[in-house]
Amino acid sequence: SSTIKRDNFTAHLFDIHKQVLKEGIAQTVFLGLNRSDYMFQRNADGSAALKQIEINTISASFGGLASRTPAVHRHVLNVLSKTKEAAKILSNNPSKGLALGIAKAWELYGSAKALVLLIAQEKERNIFDQRAIENELLARNIHVIRRRFEDVSEKGSLDQDRRLFMDGQEVAVVYFRDGYMPSQYSPQNWEARLLLERSRAVKCPDIATQLAGTKKVQQELSRMGVLEMLPPGQPEAVA
Repeated sequence: SSTIKRDNFTAHLFDIHKQVLKEGIAQTVFLGLNRSDYMFQRNADGSAALKQIEINTISASFGGLASRTPAVHRHVLNVLSKTKEAAKILSNNPSKGLALGIAKAWELYGSAKALVLLIAQEKERNIFDQRAIENELLARNIHVIRRRFEDVSEKGSLDQDRRLFMDGQEVAVVYFRDGYMPSQYSPQNWEARLLLERSRAVKCPDIATQLAGTKKVQQELSRMGVLEMLPPGQPEAVA
């Protein structure tokens, strides 16, 4: 509660969360595409250990670019005539895994004609990372449209069943690659976010999941004994 009193951004997110709860959550399928970040810690004895820094629950990026990183490493090593080392580089294709998550949410939504709506920034510097996921979806005959919050405000709508429509097309999944910083919201954008959250569409993430990824919530979850209260009788889930 102290964070909500002092941080307008978190307060806005929480206010939308409360409005959705009051009206009733229309969304029945939930999708999280998260990125867990780590750093090396050098211990007193000289050994190193991986320590989790945070988990990103909204607009977790670089899956698309990371899918191409092994090929870059192999190329550099081959140029240096280090073919044995190049052969040891493992393949990694997170963009396919991310797309499979979106594809499953799209399938569970249950409308073959519905689209995936990617919420993008006005000046997107990370578009090629996003395109890798879009192309994986297109290969599965799932179409993606890119729109800004402003577009949603102007052309988005809900029907009586709270199905989301954008430019007259039904939306199955809303994939946020925007909306994680205070500077990305104008009053119009906040209204657009509320419209999206009220809808039946699968949000990635929904507003509750975004709140769970805030630094304050992660701080509280890291306190001794807090996580243990969430899955009662399942200590192995926390260990």
